[in-house]
Amino acid sequence: MSIDKRMIIKQPATKRSGITRLRGALLLLMIAVAAQMWGQTFQVIPPRNVIAGNTFYVTYRLTNGEGSGITAPRINGCKLLSPRPGVSTMQSVQIINGQQSSSTTEDYTYTYRAEKEGTYTIPAAEIMANGKKLTTRQATFKVLPPDKNAAQNQQGGYGGYRSMPQVDDIDSQDSSTKISKNDIFVRVILNKSHAYEGEAIECTLKLYTKFERINSFMVTSPPTFDGFLIDELDTQASLNEIEHYNGQNYITAVLKRCIIFPQKSGKLTINSGKYNLSVVQLERVSNGFFISARPIEKEVNLQPFTQTVNITPLPDPKPADFTGAVGQYKFESDLSTTTPRTGEALSLRLIATGTGNIKYITLPKPQIPSEFEQYTPKTESNARIAGNTLTGTTTTEYTLVPQSVGQFKIPAVTFSYFDPAKKSYVTLTSQGYELNVAKGSGTTMSAEQRDIEAKNTDILHIKTGDKGVSKDHTPMITKWIYWCVYILLLVVAIGVIAAYRRHVRLDADVVGRRTTRANKVARKRLKAAAAFMKGGNSDRFYEELLKAMWGYLSDKLNIPSSQLNRENIVATLGERGVAESTCNNVIDILDDCEMARYTPDASSELRIDAIYNKACETIDAMEKSKIKRA
Repeated sequence: MSIDKRMIIKQPATKRSGITRLRGALLLLMIAVAAQMWGQTFQVIPPRNVIAGNTFYVTYRLTNGEGSGITAPRINGCKLLSPRPGVSTMQSVQIINGQQSSSTTEDYTYTYRAEKEGTYTIPAAEIMANGKKLTTRQATFKVLPPDKNAAQNQQGGYGGYRSMPQVDDIDSQDSSTKISKNDIFVRVILNKSHAYEGEAIECTLKLYTKFERINSFMVTSPPTFDGFLIDELDTQASLNEIEHYNGQNYITAVLKRCIIFPQKSGKLTINSGKYNLSVVQLERVSNGFFISARPIEKEVNLQPFTQTVNITPLPDPKPADFTGAVGQYKFESDLSTTTPRTGEALSLRLIATGTGNIKYITLPKPQIPSEFEQYTPKTESNARIAGNTLTGTTTTEYTLVPQSVGQFKIPAVTFSYFDPAKKSYVTLTSQGYELNVAKGSGTTMSAEQRDIEAKNTDILHIKTGDKGVSKDHTPMITKWIYWCVYILLLVVAIGVIAAYRRHVRLDADVVGRRTTRANKVARKRLKAAAAFMKGGNSDRFYEELLKAMWGYLSDKLNIPSSQLNRENIVATLGERGVAESTCNNVIDILDDCEMARYTPDASSELRIDAIYNKACETIDAMEKSKIKRA
C-alpha cells in the first residue's frame, strides 16, 4: 500500500492557516474594543450662573460608548422638573492623511429650577457603558438672587425669543420702556483702592447690560490711564456671564483687562471712555390669539465711568542704590570666567527675578576696573502677566575685554527694592569676583607700561628735510578754477536756502502734512490687516482695519480721533465734496468691524475678504474725490 506524502503535508498546513487567520481577527477585535474603551469619557457640563426662580439644565456627556442606568442627581436648593433626561446623540467622522476615525457622544440633559440663592454642588453621577462603570467629577455653580421687586417665573419672555444667558428683568426688553443708565453701563473695577507708587493694580473694564442682544459696539473715546504704565491682556469680549450688582442681575462682558503701575502719588483717576452701541428691544405684536415679539433696534450712548485710587508715595529715605523696583525680587550675578586672557571678551550678567514692576526696573551698575574695556550693556526683560501682577526676569549683560595682565576685583553689587507687603525696603547683594588675567595671544602690557606709552606718543618728533612746499605766488582770484568753484558754491547755497524755506513752510502746514500722508499711513495699516487676514487672525484683522479707517478719517478731515463719530464723519465728508454713497460705505465698514469685534458671531472668510476689499475701494474713492480742506 502506497501513501502520498504530499497529502500528509497539505492538510495540516490548511488547518494552521485557518487558525492563524482566526487569531488575527480576534486580535484586531480586541484592539478595537480596547481602543474604544480607552477613548471613553463621562463628564458633567454645569450651568453658568443661574438666577433664583429660573430653570436651568445639567448635561452629562458620554463619549464613545452606549450608556445605561444613569439617574438624575439630587441638587440641594434646586427642584428637579423631569426625572427622565432628554437624550441626544451625535457622531462625527474624521479622515486625516487617509486614516479614518470616528467618535460618538451621548448627552443626557436634566431640567431643574433654582429655588434659592447660594453656591451648590452637583454630585458625581454614574453610568454603565460597555460593561464598565464611569463616574463624573463633582461640579459647582452659583444661584444669584433675583432683581429687587422683579416678578418670578418670567424667564420665558416673549414666546421663547430669549436665549441663554438671560436676566429676569423683562421690562427692560420691552420697546415701550425707556432705556436708563442702570440698564446698560461700563464699570472700571480695580482689585485695590490703595497702593504704593510702582505697585501692580489689576484693572478690568466690564460691560453690564440688561439686553441680551447688542448689534453694534463702537468706542468713541478710548479709556484713559493718566499717571499709569499699562500692560494689557488679550481679551475676547462676549456676553456670556450673569453677575449680581447693586441688587440687579446683568449680563456681563469683559472689554479690557490690564495691569497698571502708578508712576506718581496722590489721587489718580481712571476713565472708562465713551461708547456708542445699539441694543435690541422687543415690541409686542398681536396676531389674533397669539402675541409675538418683533425686535426693535435702539441706539445708546454710554457716558464715561470714573474710578479713583489713592497712591501712597514711597517712604523716605530711599537707599542709594534704589532704582524704582517695587514688588518681591531675587538678585544674583553671573560671570562667564574668572581666568580670562587679555584681548578675549568675558560676560558679566546682573539678573533680577521676581514679581512686580519687573518690566520697568533699572539694575544698578557694577564697578569695573579701568583696565577693562567696556561695551554698551544690553538689557533684556522677559515678563508675563501672572494673576494680578507681572512676573519674570530682567537681565543686564556687560561685555568686558581685559587689556592688562594681573589680578583684578569686581566688587559685589547691591540691589534695593520696596516690598509693599512689608512696607519697607529690602537690599540684596550679588556675588563679587576676583579675576586673574593671563597673557593672551596678542601683545599685552602692564598698566605702568600703558601710561609710559601714552606719554611717549603725546609729543611727536619734528620732521626735517624738503617738504615739497609750493613756490607759486600767483593769486588764486586770477585763476578760472577759483571762479568755477565760487559759482558752484553760490548755486548750492541758493538751492540749500530754497530747500530750507520750503521745509519750513511744510513744517508750518501741519494740516497739509497730515492730509498728504493720510493715504500712505492707511495703506500701511491695510497691508498689516491683509497679513492678519491671510493668517486667519480675525480679531487682529478687524483691529488693524479699524485703525486704518479711523486714522485716515482723522488725518484727512483734521479731526482728532477722540472727537470722531458717525454723525460728524458723514456731515464733514458731505461738506468736503465726498459722494453720499462713499460716506455710507465708510459708516458700514466701521459698523461691520465693531460688530465683528464685540459680538460672539464669528466672521466667515468670504465676509472678511469682502470687508477688506470694500475698505480699499472706499479709501480709493475718497482719494479720487480730492477732499477739500476746511
